[in-house]
Amino acid sequence: MTKADIVERIYEKVGFSKKESAELVDLVFDIMKGTLETTDKIKIAGFGNFVVKQKADRRGRNPQTGDEIIISARRILTFKPSQVLKASINK
Repeated sequence: MTKADIVERIYEKVGFSKKESAELVDLVFDIMKGTLETTDKIKIAGFGNFVVKQKADRRGRNPQTGDEIIISARRILTFKPSQVLKASINK
């Protein structure tokens, strides 16, 4: 499913115009992105948790040359589905 598909479904089910639906989807994604940039977690009941985790520096290897390199620390985003979502998927 793409962002355009989400906009289309909101247009069909709620009755907003396509422009309003697109603005609504963009606003939700902007709020989520801003929240994850500043905090570490978004919890949506019945859906799941988006969690930002910190990964430390680690040693890696260049597969072409075999040289050791240091992979820098970074933040990663993970998603853990709720039990309700898991149950609905596995019906």
